Amino acid sequence: MVASVGISVGVDIGGTKILAGIVNDQGEILAKVRKKTPRADASSVLEVVSQVITETISQVDDAIIGIGVGVAGPVDAGSTTVLYAPNLQWADVPVAALLEDSTGLPVRVENDGNAAAWGEARFGGGEGFRDVVAVTIGTGIGGGVVLGGELFRGSHGAAGEVGHMGAVANGRLCGCGRKGCWEQYASGNALVRDARAMATERLFDAQVLLSLGDGTPEGVQGEHVTHAAQLGDPVAIEVLDRLGEWLGRGLASLSAILDPQIFVIGGGASEASEFFLPSARASLADRIIGKQYRPIPKIHVAELGNKAGIVGAADLARIKFSSEN
Repeated sequence: MVASVGISVGVDIGGTKILAGIVNDQGEILAKVRKKTPRADASSVLEVVSQVITETISQVDDAIIGIGVGVAGPVDAGSTTVLYAPNLQWADVPVAALLEDSTGLPVRVENDGNAAAWGEARFGGGEGFRDVVAVTIGTGIGGGVVLGGELFRGSHGAAGEVGHMGAVANGRLCGCGRKGCWEQYASGNALVRDARAMATERLFDAQVLLSLGDGTPEGVQGEHVTHAAQLGDPVAIEVLDRLGEWLGRGLASLSAILDPQIFVIGGGASEASEFFLPSARASLADRIIGKQYRPIPKIHVAELGNKAGIVGAADLARIKFSSEN
């Protein structure tokens, strides 16, 4: 990872918000602007993105090297076009070309999971390691892979979709249309599903958990599980422990393929890491192939939070475009 001096813009285009920030070569955010994502077509959304970029740049006096944009969906091998983005209902959108026309600056487009992984590898929980796998536990499971100090994008720019590894043959139906994907057992959605099911079976033990919602298992939400665990609710603690066990299973599979030095765990669920990381570490150590002959990868909690995407996207753009000048 060779850093180049300069500042760049990082943009995270989500289904509900657009966040942009000016980032220096130390991963520090110097200025940022946030707006709601409009419910409109791609060109209208990108008009707002251009406005957000312009407003952000107006807050600094230094010249901008380039713009990095993160989007939730696969991006082509050239880092210019979003192949599809389900949350935005995009398909084959030439994001780089459109934003270069409107801003006059060079643009690199990246999958948001890859951008966040790069941000954590460079400046967060994976700093100092050359082989890093980032796993983001949110509604589903996202991820990104850094090997040998370089972002691994795959032949077609679609690497890092770790949440869709097969975990259970003919298992739970996934949003991708297949059954048994890892994210159906170790994600925020899986956590809520399991908490509701266990609360239904053990109403007495789940009193604290149920009291944080509307009093029914159906009212339990992800944040309730974390809070209830912190208050000592045995059902919430057990459900988080189970999530950690499933997380460790998937990390063992990734270790067999990628052999990273470290896994960095981020996303909303990471706020409850004290309750699931012990079982994740134990599950990984138990299931990793050749465990008696190899080091067990470390598991760290992500450090950049929701800044990882814009920091990573900006840094990838800064390195790319400063090396071209």
